[in-house]
Amino acid sequence: MDAVDLGVNLFVALFALVDPIGNVPIFAAATAGASMRQRLSVSFLICVFIVVFLAFFFFTGLGLLQFFGISLAAFRIAGGILLLLLGLDMTREDFLKMFADADAVADAKDVRGYARRRFQRLVVPFAMPLLIGPGAISTIIIQAGEAEKIGPTGQAAGVVAIVAAGLATFACFALTGPISRLLGEVGMAIIVRVLGLILCALAIQFILMGLSEALPGMISGAVTTPYPQGGH
Repeated sequence: MDAVDLGVNLFVALFALVDPIGNVPIFAAATAGASMRQRLSVSFLICVFIVVFLAFFFFTGLGLLQFFGISLAAFRIAGGILLLLLGLDMTREDFLKMFADADAVADAKDVRGYARRRFQRLVVPFAMPLLIGPGAISTIIIQAGEAEKIGPTGQAAGVVAIVAAGLATFACFALTGPISRLLGEVGMAIIVRVLGLILCALAIQFILMGLSEALPGMISGAVTTPYPQGGH
């Protein structure tokens, strides 16, 4: 594997794991009533956080986990629990109301203040672990090991892939306005609830994978890897 292959593979993996397209309805609910400038400011802060956080783990992730004595299995389980709680909240009738911030959107000119308040509210659990979950961090750490083998060009390719994933996420969230207008309030509520159910299932999958790594042989491989590549 050369630097170009590593960069392309990492970008594709991160885009699939962050899944900005699938998370547009949640971002729309979180910024309901905001002006275009306000929504773009929130999106920018979240995407900067994604890039900085992923880059941080790209260079120090494995060492950081080792320093605190945290295994990837434990990280998967913890992330799965957070995702499960978020998924359960999303299936509730008042989930969209919990993001309401009427005071912040009352003044369309209050761009910086609104962006700061929304960002603080969305760092957890939206930015992490919904966007940046155990899968994305595990992928970053694994690819960081490959980049070290290639050398400086490999590390540069990894950083470029991370920045590209952040820009792609920003582009998707920038289209939140037209998408939310197209779906309407009822459509948004339905999609968020369906995504909540899917998120609960994904959270359980993370927990099962973490338990299978922590307790080998306890959980069947057919459960942790139900659709193996190349299987029929």
